[in-house]
Amino acid sequence: MLQPSLLQNLFRHRDLWWQFTVRAVEMKHRGSYLGIIWAVFNPLLSLALYVTVFGFIWNNHFNVLPTETTVDYALAVFVGLILFHLTADTLGTAPTYIVANPNLVKKVVFPLEILPIANVSALWFHFLISLALLFAATLILGRSLSLVGVLWLPVILAPHIFLSIGLGWFLAALGTFFRDIMQVIGFVSQVMMWTSGVFFSPAARHQNPAVWAVLKWNPMLHTIDLTRRALLWDLPMHFNTLLYTWLAGLAVFIFGGWFFKKTQHAFADVL
Repeated sequence: MLQPSLLQNLFRHRDLWWQFTVRAVEMKHRGSYLGIIWAVFNPLLSLALYVTVFGFIWNNHFNVLPTETTVDYALAVFVGLILFHLTADTLGTAPTYIVANPNLVKKVVFPLEILPIANVSALWFHFLISLALLFAATLILGRSLSLVGVLWLPVILAPHIFLSIGLGWFLAALGTFFRDIMQVIGFVSQVMMWTSGVFFSPAARHQNPAVWAVLKWNPMLHTIDLTRRALLWDLPMHFNTLLYTWLAGLAVFIFGGWFFKKTQHAFADVL
């Protein structure tokens, strides 16, 4: 089980957690002329690109709503992509969280579990900006958001927060011992993009039951689908699916925290 000391340290050092989160956000934009404004411009440009390409050029559909338009498809793709990029960025940066801070490991008595969680928090900050732009886009494009869906959103996304933190802890520890892990992260991210329902809906599972028998265990696929159903499609909640995302998220959170604390004592020896 997750050691209580880990959660106690997070609460005790919450101010430090906040400071390193702000530092991680600033570091991402350090050296650019527009700075933090890029946190708004980048997802805004992406949204415009997705609406143009998927909505007006490819003219694809999820075939979930009888009145689905190309713009509806583009907005649904945007939901999938911002959740995917959140997870892909976690995978791509987490193995470096400890390696990039050897001084904090060797020379300072520092709660190292803060480093992964602060960097993951910074990624969620950028995700929330993208989500706010989605809300604005739905209004500008004449689409209505479900109020009930907005209220459900924290419940849907909370397990993905636990999943992100757990992955951050696990990969930060693993990347300290095995530097080669960075060489496979790009491929893993590509696989994840095509298996997480970014460009399709679980409603199409009847087309290939054998493939769905494997994909159905991917919690991110269900989080993306639940988010679309709640926000954009105003469809009933799948409570069994939601429960699975919670169980998966908490399991990764507990395991990641346990693995981090179990290996933390050896970090200084390999840096």
